[in-house]
Amino acid sequence: MLALLVLLLAACLLALRSPAPPPVSGDPANRAEDQADVVLYQTIVDQMRHGGEYYAVTAQALRTGDYPLKPFVTFRLPTLAAVQGRLSEAGSVVLLYLAAAAVALAWWVRFVPAFGRAPPRIVALLLLGGGMLVFVQADLMWFHEIWAGLLIALSLALRRPGRWVEAVAIGLAATLVRETAALYVAVMAAAAWIEGERREAFGWALATAVLAVVVAAHAHAVTQVVRPLDPASPGWAGMLGFGFFVRTMTLSTALSLAPLGLAAPLVGMALFGWAAWAEPLAARALAVFTAYAVLLGVAGRVDTFYWGLLVAGPLLIGLAFVPDALRDLARAATGERRRRITVTRVVR
Repeated sequence: MLALLVLLLAACLLALRSPAPPPVSGDPANRAEDQADVVLYQTIVDQMRHGGEYYAVTAQALRTGDYPLKPFVTFRLPTLAAVQGRLSEAGSVVLLYLAAAAVALAWWVRFVPAFGRAPPRIVALLLLGGGMLVFVQADLMWFHEIWAGLLIALSLALRRPGRWVEAVAIGLAATLVRETAALYVAVMAAAAWIEGERREAFGWALATAVLAVVVAAHAHAVTQVVRPLDPASPGWAGMLGFGFFVRTMTLSTALSLAPLGLAAPLVGMALFGWAAWAEPLAARALAVFTAYAVLLGVAGRVDTFYWGLLVAGPLLIGLAFVPDALRDLARAATGERRRRITVTRVVR
């Protein structure tokens, strides 16, 4: 296990050679360039508030911004825009903070059986906050991955053996905001089947079926507004490898404040911590991280690094389990075991 840990940390250092998105200037005057996608989605919502129809408005916004319009997945599902179009900007901010608070509360409850005392639970909660640092930035509330990531984190925290309906419902909501959250639903369905939770597995499968119907209707609606000469996407076979996943995790969490040479190994340690937690929830979370690592490493492009937001929220929680895990591995590696000596008195 120590050897595997060393290999994992070495693999995380591949992030040092992984491409990074263009740096953000931080100047409010350059917001249109620094946050082009965010401005795009905000523009769509603003036009819907003034009576615009989602697909027509989105098609025009994509053309204006020189974005591809083919295939149909270049159009986001209309769920988030429809909700925000019926809320004021302040209302959307309040809803965002309520969602983040719900995630924090759900995970606090999950920490109770894992940590016997309040101080380590507080540390774990602070690590969750570090993973959610991007999620509570009001100027990013137009970004679909922000909301889908919060819903995935909430769904994962709420799932318990024998109690899965809420988790499935919230997981379905995540997919209806951003269809790439379907990978989370697929992993949870597979995990439920492997664990023998057949009813839960069928629940996740039903959520996938609902998403399939919605996506089919979405695809049909997109074909009504796309023109033959509209540009197509260059594809998603980026093949950037595991190092790109690690870099996206650093960009999507508080690790972005640290040098990459330090932040990248911390991503590996967080994954190690999740693997060390003897809890079915941890196994599922690790499977979800692994699935998105494959997705980002194979299909991700430099400009789609924000896919990492879907799973970045709970990632750093794993660091809370690292001290005990390293202690146990060190004891096993050094053979530190107390020999049991049984003294028996025989009286004749």
